[in-house]
Amino acid sequence: MAHGNDFLVQACLYFAAAVVAVMISHKLRLGSVAGYLLAGIAIGPWGFQLVDTGDHIRAFAELGVVMLLFVIGLELEPRRLWELRAKLVGLGLTQVLGSIVALTLAGWALGFDLRVAFIAGMALSLSSTALALAPLTERGALATQGGQGTFAVLLFQDIAVIPMLALLPLLGTGPAGAFSWEKLGLAAAVIVLTLGGGRLVARPVFRHIARTRLREIFTAFALLLVLVTALAFEHAGMSMALGAFLGGVLLAESEYRHEIEAAVEPFKGLLLGLFFIAVGMSADFAVLVSHPWLVFGLIAGLFLIKGAVLYAIARWARIPRAERPLFMLLLAQGGEFAFVLLGLAVQLGGIGGETAPAITLAVAISMLLTPFLLALHDHLMPFFAEPATERAPDVPQASKVIVAGLGRVGQVIARMLHAAGYVPTVLDDDPDHVEQSRKFGFRVFYGDATRLDLLHAAGADTADFIIIALDDPDAITRLTQIVKTNFPKLRIIARARDMRHMFRLRDLGVETIERETWLSALKLGELAVAQAADDAERARRTAETFAEHDVEVVAKLYAVHRDRPGAHVTVSNELRDQLARTLSEDERRMAVIKPEKS
Repeated sequence: MAHGNDFLVQACLYFAAAVVAVMISHKLRLGSVAGYLLAGIAIGPWGFQLVDTGDHIRAFAELGVVMLLFVIGLELEPRRLWELRAKLVGLGLTQVLGSIVALTLAGWALGFDLRVAFIAGMALSLSSTALALAPLTERGALATQGGQGTFAVLLFQDIAVIPMLALLPLLGTGPAGAFSWEKLGLAAAVIVLTLGGGRLVARPVFRHIARTRLREIFTAFALLLVLVTALAFEHAGMSMALGAFLGGVLLAESEYRHEIEAAVEPFKGLLLGLFFIAVGMSADFAVLVSHPWLVFGLIAGLFLIKGAVLYAIARWARIPRAERPLFMLLLAQGGEFAFVLLGLAVQLGGIGGETAPAITLAVAISMLLTPFLLALHDHLMPFFAEPATERAPDVPQASKVIVAGLGRVGQVIARMLHAAGYVPTVLDDDPDHVEQSRKFGFRVFYGDATRLDLLHAAGADTADFIIIALDDPDAITRLTQIVKTNFPKLRIIARARDMRHMFRLRDLGVETIERETWLSALKLGELAVAQAADDAERARRTAETFAEHDVEVVAKLYAVHRDRPGAHVTVSNELRDQLARTLSEDERRMAVIKPEKS
């Protein structure tokens, strides 16, 4: 019982520190990452000493990085990953090798043993994936040329960790592990199983779970998939984050992509925050007190040497001048995998027990400094902007459209939009509808369209229109309220069940509404009059008159609905009598016109 209470106290402590620090950090415009790092320092051994060490949450918190890479993989289809191959190899390989060579030579020139300098160069060449991608996402810069370059370098670094870990036993003075074909084969087998399992196993299982409509099981399986993939890669001696990324890429083309992303997103944010708190707690400032010049020299050398390498790469890759400072800042700091490499190097005797803590602290402080340097970058950004040039005339772009619901109505809407060249993102919670429609080439995703997290994942923040074509009137109303509250710029076109439902949607501010059976009923009425009167022309005029009259009916009844609800029946009867008189007058007029024509 005491253990359980201790766990609750620890959880309250971490969450309270995170909430307070992140709110203060946002108030100072430093971003959430800086807040989490400061929270870790505040509650750690060098702050208020509320927690002695962050070791007990570090392994748990590393899952935040894993889930971040999984979500990024979900947003990166294999086709786009293949398009990034030139940047992945060109930028990533150049950065890693260039940084290792430059840092190793600098360390050797300063008197460090060549082996120690090389190990430090490998560790310091890596950057923090989580620390770099979070600001990119917050700034909406992931799609820019500099953002894509940053992502390619980070992804290559995750891959490069594998050969680095394999090299460490050969560089150590302790019991070196010889090269193992067994480990290499295991790594290859895990990669093949991940590539095949995502398509052959995961998607059918998601489809089966979706049919049960048990969303908690859907979330559980999504989390299980991330954890199993990450653990398999770790067991094979590879990066957990790389495994999660590959798992996400394989599900990027799945119809369940948005629902999976929405299920994982809350856990990703929470665990990523814990990761940064653990980094802040792990900073051993005792080393800074005993060896201040060594630590500051390492930090300055890290930023200067890696910054110079990154600047040369940015120029060579022709990254726009305005994007180069952010590209350099996000990649110049140390990364979380440096802790792994340095810890293993100490165990194997590759690096001394006194040098490793100084390098580790330098990496931690570089990560702590990055959010503050980013804030400075944002203030100085205008000085890096390209000279103003005359902008070319705007070219009309196809609207971004979301269609909610793929039933009888939604299918027709999606087909028309697709035929007109406006490819919509369609959401539906019926797995059979989704599966069938994807076979015909529609971009359909499984999920409940009334879920706010799913709307964010589907791009409601940047879309122009949402067409609400759900079957359930209550769901239509609920989705309308969610959209109006959270996406005020998103224009709504809604399906209404009947006139009363249409009035409820009007009350919510929806202007473009169509009753679901109105046009078909009008056409059926025209056919009925044509058959009864044996006069197609009279039926056509009746339908036209009735349609014009209905516009007036809707306007007057809506006014009554708002101002005098009790007068609804009276006004309806008056309008019905008015329509009868209008049709009678039309018949008398036509009866006079016909003899004259004859």
